[in-house]
Amino acid sequence: MARGLAVAWAVLGPLLWGCALALQGGMLYPRESPSRERKELDGLWSFRADFSDNRRRGFEEQWYRRPLRESGPTLDMPVPSSFNDISQDWRLRHFVGWVWYEREVILPERWTQDLSTRVVLRIGSAHAYAIVWVNGVDTLEHEGGYLPFEADISNLVQVGPLSSQLRITIAINNTLTPTTLPPGTIQYKNDTSNYPKGYFVQNIYFDFFNYAGLQRSVLLYTTPTAYIDDITVTTGVEHDSGLVNYQISVKGSNLFELEVRLLDAENKLVANGTGTQGQLKVPGARLWWPYLMHKRPAYLYSLEVRLTAQMSPGPVSDFYTLPVGIRTVAVTESQFLINGKPFYFHGVNKHEDADIRGKGFDWPLLVKDFNLLRWLGANAFRTSHYPYAEEVLQMCDRYGIVVIDECPGVGLALPQFFNNVSLQNHMRVMEEVVRRDKNHPAVVMWSVANEPASHLESAGYYLKMVIAHTKALDPSRPVTFVTNSNYAADKGAPYVDVICVNSYYSWYHDYGHLELIQQQLATQFENWYKTYQKPIIQSEYGAEAIVGFHQDPPLMFTEEYQKSLLEQYHVVLDQKRRKYVVGELIWNFADFMTEQCKWQFGSWDKVPVLIFSGCLANAGHFDCKNIGNSGEAGLIHVGCVENFVGKVSCA
Repeated sequence: MARGLAVAWAVLGPLLWGCALALQGGMLYPRESPSRERKELDGLWSFRADFSDNRRRGFEEQWYRRPLRESGPTLDMPVPSSFNDISQDWRLRHFVGWVWYEREVILPERWTQDLSTRVVLRIGSAHAYAIVWVNGVDTLEHEGGYLPFEADISNLVQVGPLSSQLRITIAINNTLTPTTLPPGTIQYKNDTSNYPKGYFVQNIYFDFFNYAGLQRSVLLYTTPTAYIDDITVTTGVEHDSGLVNYQISVKGSNLFELEVRLLDAENKLVANGTGTQGQLKVPGARLWWPYLMHKRPAYLYSLEVRLTAQMSPGPVSDFYTLPVGIRTVAVTESQFLINGKPFYFHGVNKHEDADIRGKGFDWPLLVKDFNLLRWLGANAFRTSHYPYAEEVLQMCDRYGIVVIDECPGVGLALPQFFNNVSLQNHMRVMEEVVRRDKNHPAVVMWSVANEPASHLESAGYYLKMVIAHTKALDPSRPVTFVTNSNYAADKGAPYVDVICVNSYYSWYHDYGHLELIQQQLATQFENWYKTYQKPIIQSEYGAEAIVGFHQDPPLMFTEEYQKSLLEQYHVVLDQKRRKYVVGELIWNFADFMTEQCKWQFGSWDKVPVLIFSGCLANAGHFDCKNIGNSGEAGLIHVGCVENFVGKVSCA
């Protein structure tokens, strides 16, 4: 029966995309082609935080109407980066309210003179609410960080003698409210004997720092006025042939032809088609496999789409190339299958944090992270607790690192957060996540939340609706959320495809009692599986260690305690993975920033496998051996202890 369920999932999932809930507009990653150009706007922007009591001076004085420098002093602010740690002004570290960015740009003349060219402004992310002006004209607004948004600005840059000069102003508000994602509350300190009048703080209900700003690239790109707006690809396998199902949407013309070509990694044509939808059949297809699951993992084809549209001045062409990995995903009551073979998530949770940059995207750090992931023998990670930069997922496609793609549904801790406004916002965010990430073969599952208060009745209905909406958006992938509730009280678990459980035995309770871990962890797994009969991922586990802090017998916060705690978990994980446990994701891959508090040593935290400074802490718990006969990545735990020079010795 389990095998039949897996086959049904693998076959029906891609086919059901034709019935998927339609997304409004595409969000293709801007790629250069014979018909498309892009101009990066990364670098130094003018910046000002609005420190006025009501944080509204910028709107009252209309800072967007003229260059920002004319209304007062500005700072140089690198983009992409978080603004919090760049300046020596301590007020920016925890600033809550509106900040203003500005950049002046000179456009190529052909962009402003050629009316058959469409010019688009794209912001990779702006946390958390953004308003965009171009040459003082209100152009675009967007709610929510971590996801891209864009606007066609052709009508603003293709008029007048000064159209090649562009001034882009972006106001960003990082305030979190009960209806934002993630949510938060503002608390006013009304005791004027201890606090200045009007003093307030932002309360958050998640354990990472609320970095903000233009944290990903800002760019301009062009397309023809008739253009390829969106491409949706799902894949399947039939005998030894790969199937690539495509749907293409076109805007700007109703009279057009589409040519579709699929090229292999050697740039050889393997299949072709025409029209807005179809299926390409690839005999002897090379499948996309996760890292360590195949001798040639992460095989990618290229889907080339050519549009020829009939316009009044004459024919117009547009070209777009999409990387495609042919693979299937299926879930049974005890297994997670990729290409029909059992897959075990053996990896980490991450954050995008780094010193100074905050959550600002940085290519050298990203490449280093992926080299470390492969060195660890990790094959997966979860985007805890928000969608990562698009370039991260592109690297996962290239390296064979499997992704649980999580939205910013973190901190849903209070009953008032499960309201109808929040629900509609949450579903809109999932639409944006799926629209952006649907074509990545590395993304095998959506996560709609992390540690919500899922014991509440209101949370049960809320999660049911978000999960159902996500499944309607993408029927081809399983959906989960990550819980830390009791198995008997969790109101959202009946609706997920895979149970993801966070637990910290002998860390957040039973402090120091390592001898209890095996019994408590085994009981946890048995209770969840007996109740739901679904595969289980240990989605978080670990203990914090301070580098260079040693004690034997182990005490909490020593490297020895972290190592011993992980070893106790691994005994049970190795037993249960033969039954129904399908993954383990350690918390956390590397240091990340948190709020200052009395129970954490400094703000860079916590329970990392890798220390930000480059030292290694118990990193060798992930190592690889030969690929198993079943095709499942054969991974073992190797206990490691850091010595004083940062090298690792394996026990």
